[in-house]
Amino acid sequence: MGLTIGVDVGGTKIAAGVVDENGAILARTRVPTPADPQWAVGAIAEAIKELREDHEVVAVGVGAPGYIDRDRSTVLMAPNIAWENEPLKARIEDLVHLPTVVENDANAAAWGEFRFGAAAGHKDMIMVTVGTGVGGGIVIEGRMHRGSFGVAGEIGHLNMVPDGLPCGCGSKGCWEQYASGRALRRYGREAAAADTERGARLLELNEGIAETITGSQITQAAQEGDPLALDVYDELADWLGRGLADLASLFDPAVFVLGGGVSDSGHLLLDPVAKAFEKYLIGGVHRPRAEVVLATIGSAAGIIGAADLARF
Repeated sequence: MGLTIGVDVGGTKIAAGVVDENGAILARTRVPTPADPQWAVGAIAEAIKELREDHEVVAVGVGAPGYIDRDRSTVLMAPNIAWENEPLKARIEDLVHLPTVVENDANAAAWGEFRFGAAAGHKDMIMVTVGTGVGGGIVIEGRMHRGSFGVAGEIGHLNMVPDGLPCGCGSKGCWEQYASGRALRRYGREAAAADTERGARLLELNEGIAETITGSQITQAAQEGDPLALDVYDELADWLGRGLADLASLFDPAVFVLGGGVSDSGHLLLDPVAKAFEKYLIGGVHRPRAEVVLATIGSAAGIIGAADLARF
């Protein structure tokens, strides 16, 4: 089909790239996301126009946060940009005169890993992005699973603890409250405050203040072999493993791909998650297990996946 442009729309930046049929990015650009949501569409269009100056492009795929309708055209709701029923496909097509599809940003990243990254060669996969929250995307029989209304895959809001911790979605006890980067920081801060002797290394890294310990400090201490920091990672991994086991019961994928900022810690996270997944998987040793692997494309997955979805 030729070259396409993939756009990854975030709360603070809009990243875009020209992508070929093999998933290679030939050119990139990045612009700040305007504070006023009414200007965001124009910023997306300007990024596309910049990339078209030196490349012959046939279509555009936009990965946008929030709920996207099944027709891949309208952003029903995107809290970080304050879009509601935004006809994003039509508005971009009017500005750039190229066929455009709109996809949820986590779905786009999952598709990038499915086609060209850690899940290449599989027909069924689930990507779990572990960052500030927990997101993901589901591919079944080689097709992105969007559900009847287009909003499937909001796995971070599975209810794991009835009447548990409040979540930004308005519910309580969502998975992302226990298995995200935010949860990792909370575990570390609480543990260091409760036992200052065991938490000495974390406190040392943060000038003795438990309340503001960061995720990167917890990761650093864990990489050094600090017992408390390793326990914190084990707690996060235990919650992730629980969720993966539930998802395996529902979808039975061949592979789980862990992405997002927290996954940058590599086997520090991957190994205990895989162990917890096996512990909680119903059927135990008698059941075939999905692989649990790390994402390989990284932050470019959203661009690559959105561009590739524009071909379908």
